[in-house]
Amino acid sequence: MTEPIFARPSQTITLQEIVALTGAEPCGSFDPLAVIENVKPLDLAGPRDLAFLESPKFLDAFRETRAGACLISPKYAGETLKGTALLVSKNAYLAYVTVARVLFESSLSPVSSFGARGVDPGASVHHEARLEDGVIVDPGAVIGAGAEIGSGTVIGANAVIGADVRIGRDCSIGPGATILHSLIGDRVIIHPGAHLGQDGFGFVAGPKGHLKVPQLGRVIVQDDVEIGAGSTIDRGAGRDTMIGECTKIDNVVHIGHNVLIGRHCVIAGQVGISGSVKIGDRVMIGGKVGMSDHLTIGEGAVIYAGTGLITDVPAGEHWMGFPGKPRLEFLREVTVLKQLAAKGRGKPQPSGKND
Repeated sequence: MTEPIFARPSQTITLQEIVALTGAEPCGSFDPLAVIENVKPLDLAGPRDLAFLESPKFLDAFRETRAGACLISPKYAGETLKGTALLVSKNAYLAYVTVARVLFESSLSPVSSFGARGVDPGASVHHEARLEDGVIVDPGAVIGAGAEIGSGTVIGANAVIGADVRIGRDCSIGPGATILHSLIGDRVIIHPGAHLGQDGFGFVAGPKGHLKVPQLGRVIVQDDVEIGAGSTIDRGAGRDTMIGECTKIDNVVHIGHNVLIGRHCVIAGQVGISGSVKIGDRVMIGGKVGMSDHLTIGEGAVIYAGTGLITDVPAGEHWMGFPGKPRLEFLREVTVLKQLAAKGRGKPQPSGKND
């Protein structure tokens, strides 16, 4: 049985083309016509592979690499390697990714897992749904009445697209995803098992128990958003839940009803955002952050992993801890607690008994 290779480069690239593409500067011996076929880590790279070095943690691997070329940060410009062309870049990893995106362009957006073209006979597409030319629908997918899907979009196996949902062009809806009560822009990637547009968590206490509040809003996802596997985005209760353009959401993230997320945000895995939170543009949220409802997170704020937020965060600030607070304030408190604990270890402790 042969070993399967899931990611194959769609083209090759010369060192000369890499320099033109990334703005990197050759350092030492350099053959502009040398061909690069792949990108790999330093310890795995061979003579036709490109690697990169930014951190001193990988200097040993760098000095032993067999890579044909290596992008390096300016601080390593004095290094020399026999058989490896060195290319100096202010942001070596960004340059490396730029090259990888050219070599593996087909990997940037998921494709049909079944290899289908057009609408597979095993899919269920309502006769009132409207699909532009070039839409791919895998077996088991269900597309409801009045749904509209743009050209170049792939609907994965067993995905459910609800009635009147709008999905733009060149999107990818992963296997098992459900999209209800939603408007999706162009070039949106929704990974397997994500669920958008289901009821928000809305109940009001009454004499006979908790009464369900009708959830009447939608989910609106703007262009170039990516939503990770297993994530859930509830539709709004009265207003819409909105995800701004170019925002990237990791796996297993929950976003409650009426949440407004700005543009170019990054949200790591296992984050929980309660209802009616407003998040500004370019906010970064680390893993396992939890937020109380009706908070406002200002533009450019950074929330560190594991933080529990119960108050608003001003624009541009870095917060951490539980309850969340400005990073430096939290670190000062931790330092004081460590000092107090150290002092306490040197003193006899009371027995708790009457002498």
